[in-house]
Amino acid sequence: MNILIALLIGGIAGWLASLIRGGQGFGFFGNIVLGIIGGVIGGVAFGFLGIEDTNFIGSILVSTVGAVIVLVIASFFKKA
Repeated sequence: MNILIALLIGGIAGWLASLIRGGQGFGFFGNIVLGIIGGVIGGVAFGFLGIEDTNFIGSILVSTVGAVIVLVIASFFKKA
């Protein structure tokens, strides 16, 4: 069950991150992976600031911020 929730949050976060970046995404599965990686990076970044995600919306917010960071970094390596 937790893996399904992680995939759902990752998918939403990856999709939102691609919208924030102006539609620059990596496809459906790429956005899910991006959101999951973003969740880890966002959790670490927010953890350093002393902010915790305690609910579903907080998890999506943290994952989206992390996914935007990952998307910006990945866009440097993606061929134009």
